[in-house]
Amino acid sequence: MEITQPWDVAQVRDRVGKRVNEFLAQQRPLLDDIGPEVGAMVDPLTEFLAGGKRLRAMFLYWGWRAAGGADGEEVIAAAAALEFLQACALIHDDVMDRSDSRRGRPAMHRQFAALHDHADWAGDPADFGAAAAVLVGDLCLSWADELLLGSGLPDPALRRGKQVYDVMRTELMAGQYLDVLEQARRNTAVAPALRVAQYKSAKYTIERPLHLGAAMAAADPAVTAALREYGLSLGVAFQLRDDLLGVYGDPRETGKPAGDDLREGKRTVLVALALTDLPPDLRAELADGLDPASAHDVPRLRHLLDTTTARQQVEQMITDYAATARTALAAAPLDPEAAAVLDALIGAATRRVS
Repeated sequence: MEITQPWDVAQVRDRVGKRVNEFLAQQRPLLDDIGPEVGAMVDPLTEFLAGGKRLRAMFLYWGWRAAGGADGEEVIAAAAALEFLQACALIHDDVMDRSDSRRGRPAMHRQFAALHDHADWAGDPADFGAAAAVLVGDLCLSWADELLLGSGLPDPALRRGKQVYDVMRTELMAGQYLDVLEQARRNTAVAPALRVAQYKSAKYTIERPLHLGAAMAAADPAVTAALREYGLSLGVAFQLRDDLLGVYGDPRETGKPAGDDLREGKRTVLVALALTDLPPDLRAELADGLDPASAHDVPRLRHLLDTTTARQQVEQMITDYAATARTALAAAPLDPEAAAVLDALIGAATRRVS
């Protein structure tokens, strides 16, 4: 079975988006009862959650289907819960990175800072914006739990899934801490950068959502093992592509300024490989240029990267990880439609431009 548009199979993306909007509409009256200014928090969040590929939801759904689970609105609701978990992670990540934009719009903390500034309230707009964004992210984390556990799936399925979901959240927060830690340490090695890629992105973007869907569908151990190997390998490839887009991506496609990862001093696998390749004087220049206190001469930093083979090495790593994912998938006893979609998602996740 050949699938050229895996995002559209079973209309998962649109159905998840519809469920996200329904859930937000259900929550709005509660917040409005507290106060209209509280209810207004839903507006930027609704915009933030609009669109996108909904990768985590997609992989939860196809993990469920791969293990023999039937299509239904209950699993769509469970998948939609991961959109709120993702929103929490992104909103908090933008605060930590002091990012200006996300998905082509001002980052959540910048929006709240602008609200404070325009209203001429007391205090520092930036402090208010960061505090409000953290709270909106916390609300998303709470709502993710509420939507998952209220999805309507049978209690035994939810109990099996909750064990995986708990681990996924812990791994995500640990990965976020590792990211902050390696930047503070000024990491120059590939292994720590790869560990960040695995725990901050790969596991929670693909491996654990697949694992969660499969667990809720009571998957055979062989299916679970294959999906996890596929998921981790593809997840690393996905993050490596993200690292390249963070340096070389078109802002019109990525929704973030060109070279944003360099501006934020991200210690990615790409950067670690470049630091290994560069002679000592240029290695020091690149490392100093990534320091948080640096003026971040993005064109110069990109030029330093381009004098090495780091970009080519990362491209080869993406190819190798994608091949490992495909091998794991081919050996698994999966539902045929789900297997075809998961195979198509390998290309969609690793050849993307945004």
